[in-house]
Amino acid sequence: MPFLNGHAVESRIAALFGKLHKAKGVNPMVIGTRLRELREQKGLSQGDVERLTGIKGCYTSRVEHGHTVPGLINLGKYAAAFGVPLHHLFYEGDEPPPLPKLTPRKTLKELAKEPGKEGAEARFLLKIEKLLSKVKERDRAVFLATAQKLAAAKR
Repeated sequence: MPFLNGHAVESRIAALFGKLHKAKGVNPMVIGTRLRELREQKGLSQGDVERLTGIKGCYTSRVEHGHTVPGLINLGKYAAAFGVPLHHLFYEGDEPPPLPKLTPRKTLKELAKEPGKEGAEARFLLKIEKLLSKVKERDRAVFLATAQKLAAAKR
């Protein structure tokens, strides 16, 4: 599984969020508008939100007016301040909207049976997975740190 930085995770969440709305014809809800609605329902000012979350009031204002999109960490802080689960920042109701029909993907074992470069890469990853399963947890952490440094160096 690829390692994702915060921006990549936020991008994937935003893409999935957009697909959910398109899939069932749900009206898109701008996160800023939803945050303002929740804040006002709770009777909180932007200053109150700042005291509860540690997020500057001017930042909350920018979010509410659609000038910026908060990251996942700040979304969690807003949800905690409003006393709602994180998913309530994206839609109303107790049940989430239905998931879109996603394209089924092959497993690593299925890919390993394929000829060519894709199959070779999958077989290599399976070998690494098997070897790493035998490594102690503290040694795994060293491997992970080394891999992250190598990946960062190639950028």
